[in-house]
Amino acid sequence: MFGCDSNGNPIEEFGLDKLQKGVSTEADVRGVMGQPDTVWEDGNGARTLEYPKGPEGIRTWMFAIGASGTLIDYRQVLIQENFDTIRPGMSADEVRRMLGRPRSVVQFVRKNEEVWDWKYRYVHEDRLFNVHFDIGTKQVVRTSFSEISGH
Repeated sequence: MFGCDSNGNPIEEFGLDKLQKGVSTEADVRGVMGQPDTVWEDGNGARTLEYPKGPEGIRTWMFAIGASGTLIDYRQVLIQENFDTIRPGMSADEVRRMLGRPRSVVQFVRKNEEVWDWKYRYVHEDRLFNVHFDIGTKQVVRTSFSEISGH
């Protein structure tokens, strides 16, 4: 029941094997994963439960719950395919909705930038994906990747 990441490595999270798409309820998800960090209302009774495993974790899980209250799907969102969709001009809210809560937020006033980062696994090492926002407009200026110092 474990999925694989883009590198073919098994994605394991304790308890995911207890959840079944189309069968498990929101209560089942909360029973396995705990209290979500954020609940996103998707309209018509559907919602998404967000479970960031940071600041030290390398995964953020999104669980889609249908209007009927059953689990539709779940995915780990800190992956290259999602990073590739972040484009200049996107709003901070759009990025937050796609990637979940950032590990850290730092302002560089002289550069007029606010940088959000997410820790993720790249092949066999942890890295940071950074999104640089214009402080005034809260829109994406650019993205970057960085090594984690000390590793």
